[in-house]
Amino acid sequence: MENGTMPCGEKRPPEDQETTVTEGAARIVFPSANEVFYNPVQEFNRDLTCAVITEFARIQLGAKGIQIKVPGEKDVQKVVVDLSEQEEDKAELKEGANVAPGDQPQTAAVGEICEEGLRVLEGLAASGLRSIRFAREVPGLRSVIANDASPRAVDLIRHNVQLNKVAHLVQPSQADARMLMYQHQRVSERFEVIDLDPYGSPAPFLDAAVQAVSEGGLLCVTCTDMAVLAGNSGETCYSKYGAMALKSRACHEMALRIVLHSLDLRANCYQRFVVPLLSISADFYVRVFVRVFTGQAKVKASASKQALVFQCVGCGAFHLQHLGKASGPSGGRVKFSPDCGPPVAPECEHCGQRHQLGGPLWAEPIHDLDFVGRVLEAVSTNPGRFHTSERIRGVLSVVTEELPDVPLYYTLDQLSSTIHCSTPSLLQLRSALLHAGFRVSLSHACKNAVKTDAPASALWDIMRCWEKGCPVKRERLSETSPAFRILSVEPRLQASFTIRDDANPSSRQRGLKRFQANPEANWGPRPRARPGGKAGGEAMGDRRRLLQNKRKEPAEDLVQRAAWLKTFPCKRFKEERNPTEATKLQAGLHTHHPATRAPVNGGTSAATPTDSQHPRPLLKPPPPTVHRPSTRAPLVLGPPLVQV
Repeated sequence: MENGTMPCGEKRPPEDQETTVTEGAARIVFPSANEVFYNPVQEFNRDLTCAVITEFARIQLGAKGIQIKVPGEKDVQKVVVDLSEQEEDKAELKEGANVAPGDQPQTAAVGEICEEGLRVLEGLAASGLRSIRFAREVPGLRSVIANDASPRAVDLIRHNVQLNKVAHLVQPSQADARMLMYQHQRVSERFEVIDLDPYGSPAPFLDAAVQAVSEGGLLCVTCTDMAVLAGNSGETCYSKYGAMALKSRACHEMALRIVLHSLDLRANCYQRFVVPLLSISADFYVRVFVRVFTGQAKVKASASKQALVFQCVGCGAFHLQHLGKASGPSGGRVKFSPDCGPPVAPECEHCGQRHQLGGPLWAEPIHDLDFVGRVLEAVSTNPGRFHTSERIRGVLSVVTEELPDVPLYYTLDQLSSTIHCSTPSLLQLRSALLHAGFRVSLSHACKNAVKTDAPASALWDIMRCWEKGCPVKRERLSETSPAFRILSVEPRLQASFTIRDDANPSSRQRGLKRFQANPEANWGPRPRARPGGKAGGEAMGDRRRLLQNKRKEPAEDLVQRAAWLKTFPCKRFKEERNPTEATKLQAGLHTHHPATRAPVNGGTSAATPTDSQHPRPLLKPPPPTVHRPSTRAPLVLGPPLVQV
């Protein structure tokens, strides 16, 4: 990174400095002040998006007889099989009509305009880095619109577009992203790719996005409001995404399924539905890639793709209840009807605790394994294309190993902490499940996840067998605790913890970079960009350290509390205070003479030696005197009485 200087050699003020960043094939300039949002930790997000759009372009243009050229790839072209049957038929017709014998196939290279290529919209472009990377790294594009509502951001986009010499492909735009997408609802004006990466929740933009994407187009959505999606505020999650989130060990996968449910729900309003290609939970955000199609008949099946979650508050066992079901002969007419339930009793059968209800959420596969394999192969054969290629390979390898038809998962520490026993190794628990005849896999969303089709009863039988090797002292357990009730039942399943060869997944054997370590100090969500934003760097770091733990319980002494509150530049603790408490706080800070107590109930009071030697304010204000009219005296209406 380089800081800007004045032409005469003088150093610019901190708020006027600029920083140059090189990422991928793009080189951008953005202000050091927090006027335009930029987070270097999301380089993995941008690299993965470029890889996904490249393979999507290969599919879309391959159906039209156009081959794409990716820098670093071999000249041998891949055989492309489209994901939709209608486009296959169109490809066959065009192949017979347009391709003459001896003609060379049409190609599309990076940085060139492809007349039949993809139209891309980045609705919230900020500095324009993502759009510029699309133009310089993804072949087969017709145009890229880099839109942002901030005038300062749009000026920066124009500067960066000229700096990278991609003005022929990237068009800066200043507009509300929702209005811009609503203006492109016509079939001929829709975008083949829409990328939404907002600060926080994308909920306000989803309705417009599902209408502005073309038939079979790609919609890429990022959500960084993980506190809401992970169950910290279920009512807020319902207001934004139409689903109740639960606090669960599988909260990251539940967040992905809630976002997919919200996308499909909004698309159903316009007789459209979504098909997930790839859904990733990484760092502090979730990222989903879906294709959007139109079809009234298939929209009817959306209800059978959603499910409610019943989760026990004691042992964490969960059960899914689908909203609808589809029945009928294979190849015949399908009948849709509400599903029957619930799948659980009022109390958990394992620990006797109650259940919490969450959802609805997407209960179908969240990945298209064929498409994921295509992206994984392209990244593996061309590792020098992206800076985070190693991590992309590791994450996508774990994705290909996941059980596609098993929603959510348990964790090793969850199972062992519930019954207060030692934790088995990952290979031991996986081997026990495989010996019992169940399927098991990892999850990219959690390092110690156990995704299995085994019922909760089988899992607890395995844990009971494991506990017998290191018995838990029953006298230390409460008779109403989940651990006592689970361990008081003898296991019906005799588990074997002998390590099996197939218990160790391939990605783990190869030592791939599956779960990212902390990339840098103080990494995570960055502060929201603001007009005339404050300079970052050391000032922002000092402010974070100052505000750390500010909501912990303060000292009881009001003098110490006042001194402690002065260290926080927050109006909530300075102004929004009880007037009575503030008055007494002032008295406590400025008392240098014997305190005199006010008379109580008409009596007199004098300062005692204790009060004069150790003056201190009252810790609690006296309760206010409430005058209630006597029930025996009649109520007299008249002028108010004045007490003299």
